[in-house]
Amino acid sequence: MTSVGAERALACGRCRVELPGTAYEMRARVGTVPCCLRCALMYRPMLRRSFIICLIVGTILTGINQGNIIVAGDFPTVLAWKIPLTYSVPFCVATTGAILNARSKTALA
Repeated sequence: MTSVGAERALACGRCRVELPGTAYEMRARVGTVPCCLRCALMYRPMLRRSFIICLIVGTILTGINQGNIIVAGDFPTVLAWKIPLTYSVPFCVATTGAILNARSKTALA
């Protein structure tokens, strides 16, 4: 039996693990669902959005930074790691911004 003043622990809407105070509100078709960090990072709509941003911004940055080398037809081996890194930075920035924006204000209080 629970007492009248006892609060029910908040659980992740996807994996049902108890949330220790920080929840991430991910938008679903029926409102928002509280998620743990692991489930929030694997939330498909957010990953899709971050991937689209990475494609757009990464292509622009690659064109600005390496465009003259690529257009000249020269493709040094150093570009094999520079170009993927150029695409991964906007992906990480977009994902981090989405996760920080999704932090629940009520769970932090």
